[in-house]
Amino acid sequence: MEQLKKSDFYFDLPEELIAQDPLEDRSGSRLLVLDKKTGEIRHHIFKDIVDYLRPGDCLVLNNTKVIPARLMGTKTDTGAAVEVLLLKRHAEDVWETLVRPGRKLRPGAKITFGDGSLKAEVLEVVEEGNRLIRFFYDGIFEETLDRLGEMPLPPYITHKLQDKDRYQTVYARYEGSAAAPTAGLHFTKELLRAIEEKGVETAYVTLHVGLGTFRPVKEDNILEHHMHSEAYQVTREAAEKINAAKASGNRVICVGTTSCRTVESAAAEDCTMKACSGDTDIFIYPGYRFKVTDCLITNFHLPESTLMMLVSALAGREHIMDAYAEAIRERYRFFSFGDAMFIYSC
Repeated sequence: MEQLKKSDFYFDLPEELIAQDPLEDRSGSRLLVLDKKTGEIRHHIFKDIVDYLRPGDCLVLNNTKVIPARLMGTKTDTGAAVEVLLLKRHAEDVWETLVRPGRKLRPGAKITFGDGSLKAEVLEVVEEGNRLIRFFYDGIFEETLDRLGEMPLPPYITHKLQDKDRYQTVYARYEGSAAAPTAGLHFTKELLRAIEEKGVETAYVTLHVGLGTFRPVKEDNILEHHMHSEAYQVTREAAEKINAAKASGNRVICVGTTSCRTVESAAAEDCTMKACSGDTDIFIYPGYRFKVTDCLITNFHLPESTLMMLVSALAGREHIMDAYAEAIRERYRFFSFGDAMFIYSC
């Protein structure tokens, strides 16, 4: 196969198309519908997605919940300001974190947060310069974090989020993500009810989104890019619903790249699913053979990102680049709080 370059997935995005705030109506976003076989494009409102779903289809949603993972503190001995972003829990009170500025936080460094009810010590430096940190507190960690932490919005969002629930899906359940599975932000409880009433099955999987998904690809040859691992779980109920849809010739429609990466990681070589959990560092790019995913609901992604590569694997790079050019011409809103795309086949 011809070598894939990072630059193959570049597009020029006007800065004003980066959505800074969520819409008041979650399901009022715009929806670009792309036929992955023909490249045909149609324009809709997100709530119209129900018209593209069929009885027997299985909609797969990631029910992870974003934690207020951004902590602002001070270095205990000097009072210097530091930022700690929780990425992944390694043990009860030990987390892998991203810290700023890193040079001030070597092993042994101690940090105080807020009113001093949360303290931490840097244990060691690990991959990519991340730090393992042990936290000290009284009571329940999640309650302390909820009081002192902030939602870790992506760096391209400069506005302050007024309602932190808007960076959660309405079906968020299991805490553990450092970023939201943003394709799911468009769903309301009413829209999910309408989808179920149409006879569409909904299967919930869990993948705790880490920042590795959003790390820029640095190598020009994308095959040299290393994905960070993220924890996932597929329940028996979800596996059975997905298997039933495939067995009956119906479509499996993943909501978001995280749901897609979960089912593709968990699927066996014969394309069946079973209950399982683990860590995945799956990297999906053009040439990948999808085992489970037929269609994908997704947002518009950053240029040269692994997410652009994933959607290109499903719909074809040329179709995706054409669709993105059309979205820019039509002034769609991009990234986490932006509009959506439905990549489908009949």
